[in-house]
Amino acid sequence: METILKPDEKKKILDAVWRLEDVDEVPFVVEIGPFHGATKAFFDDAQAEVKWNEELHRKREGVYDYGLPNIKPNQGIGIVAAAFDCEYTVNDEADPWIKSRIREENAEDVHKLQIPDPEKNVVYQKVWKRIESLQSLSSLPLRMVNVPSPLVTASMIWDYTSFIEALLICPGEVHALLEKVTEATIIYIREQFRRIKNLFSVGHESICPIPRFAGVRVSDDTAALLSPDMYREFGVKYNSRISREFGGIVVHSCGDVQYVVTAMMEIEGLKGLDFTVPQVMNWEAVRDAAAGKVVLCLRQRYWDHPKGAAVDLAEYSENLVKTFGRKGLIIETSAPSAEEARSLGEELHKRLTR
Repeated sequence: METILKPDEKKKILDAVWRLEDVDEVPFVVEIGPFHGATKAFFDDAQAEVKWNEELHRKREGVYDYGLPNIKPNQGIGIVAAAFDCEYTVNDEADPWIKSRIREENAEDVHKLQIPDPEKNVVYQKVWKRIESLQSLSSLPLRMVNVPSPLVTASMIWDYTSFIEALLICPGEVHALLEKVTEATIIYIREQFRRIKNLFSVGHESICPIPRFAGVRVSDDTAALLSPDMYREFGVKYNSRISREFGGIVVHSCGDVQYVVTAMMEIEGLKGLDFTVPQVMNWEAVRDAAAGKVVLCLRQRYWDHPKGAAVDLAEYSENLVKTFGRKGLIIETSAPSAEEARSLGEELHKRLTR
């Protein structure tokens, strides 16, 4: 078994990668088990959340990778939309479902929306209580509660299909909504930075931390559906405002981002891009636009690959390095069990070390 890296060694190497410095090994993380969401079992139960995370990190003992123990607050991606009075439903399948308030028929109602007060809003109050509870129950550092991009929150407040159409039909109302959502998102991020005393990462994902000097990570899944020009108008502008506020930004998007990645690179202060790489059909497009210029966090967990596909995750990871290069690259993968995670970690160490 390979010698496990010490936490300070991991942080030093990861910080170097985020500064686009040369490192001997491409950092990687191997998570264990399926997706862990803000389902009924965890959304309102801080003790269950702590127990789940502590058990995960016990399983991970002996895994060679760059992951570190922490706790995911696990409140889902819809908190900002819910704070704008969108109904949400906690369920047994995924993060809470959000019910939209706006459609094309009542688009003018966007002008009536009020930016949520971070102290008085009942949805935010529950989030702050969650953070306090987790910090009182465990000494492990906390990730942030999921920060959606303004586009994603807007697409929850405004019925999704109608929202995509509205980008063309009534862009004025869309911009009015995005202005309010961006201001609300900045307040939401600022409050999290103020309230989380032991911050693990400026994002909610992964056991591999994103350092504070990278700014903040946002989930921007709507991006993959847009043309480059539409993303410039409705995505770049508002993500840039968040980036200016917090000294940088890391943007995640699921989906096939090959057509929009060049526009993403125009976000001011962009520090990194986080993609679910099996969904990207043209790796070269992403490589040519971004490799070596910003950090690329490329995730390919075992459930991201087609069901029944015989994918060698170590070989797949090695091919990522061959395609995207070593500079500013972080690979996120996973295994169904602790034993498989240990085996995968050792194989990745052999393949990804210079």
